[in-house]
Amino acid sequence: MTTLLHIDSSVLPGAASSSRSVSAAFRRTWEEQHPEGTVIYRDLAADPVPHITAAAWTAGFTAPAERTPEQSAAFAARVQLIEELEAADAILIGAPMYNFSIPSTLKAWLDSVFLLGRTAGGAPSAQGTPVIVIASRGGSYAPGTPREGYEFVQNYLEAVLKETLGLDLDFIVPELTLAPRNPAMSELVPLYEVSRKRAFEEAATKAKELAERLAAEAAGRDAR
Repeated sequence: MTTLLHIDSSVLPGAASSSRSVSAAFRRTWEEQHPEGTVIYRDLAADPVPHITAAAWTAGFTAPAERTPEQSAAFAARVQLIEELEAADAILIGAPMYNFSIPSTLKAWLDSVFLLGRTAGGAPSAQGTPVIVIASRGGSYAPGTPREGYEFVQNYLEAVLKETLGLDLDFIVPELTLAPRNPAMSELVPLYEVSRKRAFEEAATKAKELAERLAAEAAGRDAR
């Protein structure tokens, strides 16, 4: 039985959020492939993870017997998030671009699960786990566009999720999401519609392909 860790971070609810809409489409297809699977869901806008504190951070470098009560409590909250990460067979993250970067709530989650010697370092504990990131944005920051240099979502998450935590990273990028609401971007609406359609198609395709891949890997392990 598979486990999907699904994280949303958009401040907008439901269909008002492109990242939530696309992540929901991915999850629907995933659940169709894994009707008996488990989904761990965290809505970081509705139920934010506390930003890292000195107690939570220093506890990671302090022997358990030497931790203060404050450190122990703060570290226990981090361990819960880390164990969810480690238990997941796949991870789905909605990461809209806010002011050229990720939401602070998603950064707080990353700060909590980033633990040297466990999830990060020589042999990351969740290494190889596939992670799909829905990196929505109001404009376009693709290579060759005027604002290419302002793209701090994909490059940052690649450094953290792929290079440091060792996850198997893939992106779905719905862009130009402000075009239907911003008169100054009206000529970009057709490109937005193409991007939106492609994002939903990729969500369904990637969810199905990933489900089939994990099923094949599980069958291979069982056959040994």
